[in-house]
Order: sequence, then structure tokens, then C-alpha cells
Amino acid sequence: MDLLPDAAPLATKLRNTLVQYHSIPDSEWRVAKRTVSAPGAFLPCSPVCALKEAEKDATVWRKPSEEFSGYLYKAQGVVEDVTNRIVDHIRPGPYRLDWDSLMTTMDILETFEENCCVMRYTTAGQLWNIIAPREFVDFSYTTSYEDGLLTCGISLDYGEVRPNFVRGFNHPCGWFCVPLKDYPSHSLLTGYIQTELRGMLPRSAVDTAMSSTLANFYSDLKKALKTDEQ
Repeated sequence: MDLLPDAAPLATKLRNTLVQYHSIPDSEWRVAKRTVSAPGAFLPCSPVCALKEAEKDATVWRKPSEEFSGYLYKAQGVVEDVTNRIVDHIRPGPYRLDWDSLMTTMDILETFEENCCVMRYTTAGQLWNIIAPREFVDFSYTTSYEDGLLTCGISLDYGEVRPNFVRGFNHPCGWFCVPLKDYPSHSLLTGYIQTELRGMLPRSAVDTAMSSTLANFYSDLKKALKTDEQ
């Protein structure tokens, strides 16, 4: 069993890697999936109307990963809420397990400081269980970014794999959440995900699962934020 890493240098390296992903030119990405709002969404309308339509959409792009043989995915959408609440629902904590239907268990194994921890979590089977349940052990770090927040993580080879699970591996991943300049009650949420599911899986099944999961992530998150307001 590997030892836990030194948190401070790993957190710095992880943040720098995600900022680098965030600066990749648009020309290097290819659309993998796009959720489209109502047919009238592309008709001219006021800025507020356009914002409301943008809330219904999410786009997922991909490009070859430099970390492994799969893809680095980029997902982006507008979420109607303030940055802190959104990130509190994404990072390890009491909210995530309640609304993320893909995540079945989550345990905090080690806490280095308030914004830095190691967690172990499991995910449900996907695509009629073609993709069996997975287990991950991730280092997670949340920090400020511009006027918003970045919550990011990377998997560790730590701890024994539990029975009935395949140990997956998240290469550097993260979510940037920043308030919209003219609408501070709305945030632009941009994620970068590159998950190595491992096991004997068809590439097409992995690509389908990743694109759909990221698109659904936005709709599930928005529902959770609305529900928690009540």
C-alpha cells in the first residue's frame, strides 16, 4: 500500500495542471455531446431571455489525453446559483452523495486542512452494467480561482481494492466555477475530466458513458440546488 502524498506540493501541481487545461484553445476540442434547449432558443431575445435559455444547455467536448490512451473531456454550462453553493455540492462533503446518482458511497479517509482531503468513493454500474461498479481513491483540493473557485482532484494508488469493484483512476480533473460578470447570481461551470475506468471495456462504451454522464451531471446538479433552496 502506497503512502499518502505530501498534500501541499500535490495541490499546487494539480491546480497548475487544471489551469493549463483551462487555457487550451477552442480549436483543439471536438464536440462529443450537446444538450439543446427549446426550438425557440436560437431566436433573437433579450439578454435575460438568452441567459434563461443558456441555463438549459450543456456542452461536452473531448480531445486526446496526454496522461493516458483515452480522452480529456471538457464540459461547460450555466448554473443559476452562486459559486460557493455550487462548489459545496460538487466537492467531497455532505451534499455530493445525496444528489449524484452515479456515486453510491463516499468516505473521507484523511483531511489535511479544510479544503484538502483524500476520499474513497464507489460508482454504480453503467450501460446495463456493461461498465461494472468502480472504486476510486482521490486526493481532492479546493482553492480560489479569479472571482470564483476551483475544486480539483487526482486518483491515488492507496488502500486495498474492495471486493466486487474495479479500481478506476482519475487523472487530473477539476471544476472551475466563476460568477457571470453581469449576473452574479449565475455561474459558469466548466469541468475537465479524464477517467481511466480500467478493465476490459469497449472504447465506444466508455465514450458514450463519459459524454452522457457529464451532460447529466449539470441537470442533476441544478435539480439538487433548486431542491435545497426549498
